[in-house]
Amino acid sequence: MNDPKKSLIEYPCDFPLKVFGFAEPGLTAAIARVVCAHAPEFDAAGITTRPSSTGRYLSLTCTVRVTSREQLDNLYRDLSSHPMVKMVL
Repeated sequence: MNDPKKSLIEYPCDFPLKVFGFAEPGLTAAIARVVCAHAPEFDAAGITTRPSSTGRYLSLTCTVRVTSREQLDNLYRDLSSHPMVKMVL
């Protein structure tokens, strides 16, 4: 039987996060603040953005150096609950 606590990810590692939200002013800065709260060494200049075909949504890719499953889970939780965020992958 598989151990649900065992991770398929080997830590530490660089982990890409995709964050989707409405294309609003301040979205990138807000996401950078959340990520930096969990990974202080994160460089917000490395965030890449891509607008949807209609321009209504914005996709942000943040590659974060994560050191544990707990850190990654907390980061996902905070990003997913942010009011400007629609989805995190």
